[in-house]
Amino acid sequence: MSPPRIAYLTGEYPRASDTFIQREVAGLRACGHEVLTCSIRRTGGEHLVGPEQRAEQAATFHVLEAAKRPGRLIAAHARWMRSPGRYLSALRLAWRTAPAGLRGHLYNLIYFAEAGVLAAHLADRGVTHLHNHIAKASCTVAMLASALSGLPYSFTIHGPDIFFAPEHWRIDEKARRARFVACISDFARSQLMCFAPQESWPRLHVVHCGVDPARYDGARPAPGQHLLFVGRLAAVKGVPLLLDALAALAPERPELRLTLIGDGPERAALEAQAARLGIAKRCAFLGFRGQAEVAEALREADMLVLPSFAEGVPVVLMEAMAAQVPVVTTRIAGVPELVEDGVHGRLVAPGDGATLQDAIGTLLDDPEARARMGAAGRAKVAESYDAGGEARRLSALIRAYAGGEAPPKRPEPEA
Repeated sequence: MSPPRIAYLTGEYPRASDTFIQREVAGLRACGHEVLTCSIRRTGGEHLVGPEQRAEQAATFHVLEAAKRPGRLIAAHARWMRSPGRYLSALRLAWRTAPAGLRGHLYNLIYFAEAGVLAAHLADRGVTHLHNHIAKASCTVAMLASALSGLPYSFTIHGPDIFFAPEHWRIDEKARRARFVACISDFARSQLMCFAPQESWPRLHVVHCGVDPARYDGARPAPGQHLLFVGRLAAVKGVPLLLDALAALAPERPELRLTLIGDGPERAALEAQAARLGIAKRCAFLGFRGQAEVAEALREADMLVLPSFAEGVPVVLMEAMAAQVPVVTTRIAGVPELVEDGVHGRLVAPGDGATLQDAIGTLLDDPEARARMGAAGRAKVAESYDAGGEARRLSALIRAYAGGEAPPKRPEPEA
């Protein structure tokens, strides 16, 4: 059987903070699938890093832009009105699954309008399966496009924030109607099981986000005192605790420094905090960087620190482990499925600044432990979080369901 022709949908594609989706698309193409990329909105230029992402954007269908063209919008919906029963059923679904209030219902009608345009675009191109990443608004569009056209859909659920408002995003109905759901961890799967109807549980599978370990090959520098943070500069990432720890550890470690890659709403406040603590010269706020630049920063780092309060399974932890960099992070959500305390780095309680400081200090003083943890981390990622292998697992799921088979919870990758 020839590989199903797939469409990928998310809110914004491509985007610097979601490069794992780009890797998954590339992996599916390597499996022989034709993958058409679709994005609800056009990604702003500030979130595109490098020629590869700009090329991906140029080849991506932008749903909202197309839906704003009256002729295209009317033609698309006129097409689906030829099956009035299905059309009205999809419209009722949009109304029934809308968030509470007038605003919520208005937004779902907008998503319904977008769904008609997307469904027509995919039908014209012979797409046989639609896959969505991030189970929020774009997944609502995917669900409604499926209801209008009969095109089967699936989605990848990440967390953590989707589980803060499951009723708002109706992940129960999305899971019930999906051909299958790819969960990024056992933890994410268990959280979805709290809300999804029990009869859909066998269709909830575990497919990890992944990285390309070879991208992080290269000689490691001599052990030093260089910490690295990669992520959004937002409250959820716990960076103030990291700055406090740096300030406490700095007096006895003149070479200690911190590089922060990423941007976000808290950047100015964090830069001000670093200045107040007297560590501004030790902190380099670099803003967004491309995959190659992140890989280079990891090769130069002695430790990655991610003191988040809420996560799914952070891809940056996989990247650090692939680069043989030990990690200090928090014991939350699916993180312990990736990082074992004392083996790949250190796990600390979220929000506990004293324990975070102690874990960082202990590893800074033990370069042999850092080397041992780095090697173990590389082996773990190569075994269970390789992007190519995880794409083959997802391809196996898509093929199996297309053929009427029932795959196991953690599918075997295609040969």
